[in-house]
Amino acid sequence: MHVEVTEETAAELAEYARVPISFEVRSVLDVTPPASGLGGLVLAERRLDAPWVKDYDALEHPLRWPERFDTSGWGFLAARVEGRRVGGATVAFGAEDVEMLEGRSDLAVLWDLRVDPEARGRGVGAALFRAAEAWAAARGCRRLKVETQNVNVPACRFYARRGCVLGAIHRFAYPDLPDEAQLLWYRDLPAPTF
Repeated sequence: MHVEVTEETAAELAEYARVPISFEVRSVLDVTPPASGLGGLVLAERRLDAPWVKDYDALEHPLRWPERFDTSGWGFLAARVEGRRVGGATVAFGAEDVEMLEGRSDLAVLWDLRVDPEARGRGVGAALFRAAEAWAAARGCRRLKVETQNVNVPACRFYARRGCVLGAIHRFAYPDLPDEAQLLWYRDLPAPTF
């Protein structure tokens, strides 16, 4: 399957958001702190007896991003197969109001990556990830940061396969979601060539 990835503007966010980001949670990565954390943190996958659906858009819809953040420097990518939109990715960059960017000019955050359920597992996410890496590297970024949660085991595996390294686990990042832990992944980007 040939996936075409193109850059768009925030004006296309309504169409971007039509691609569902929800997924079924069938397992979670339990975070265990041996010796009260002095023994590090251990992740262990646990299958759920009763799967449930997680929908990130229900927490923060893409149309709200420009209301909350300065998205003028962000990258919006669309994936299409035979002209049909099958996915998208958003890269946050150059926005002082995004804490995840840590005030750095050499860091970009893969803010969102979504693939239509019918196209999942067919290379669309990989194409979008490569495009996000290239987009960030072209702006002088040395590292790409990705946030996910312990309830999104497929995403964790996906980012690990892309060469991302788990850099941080924040067990208490989401006060309204106490059963979810934040997982921060990092991918070093190639130095720009001139």
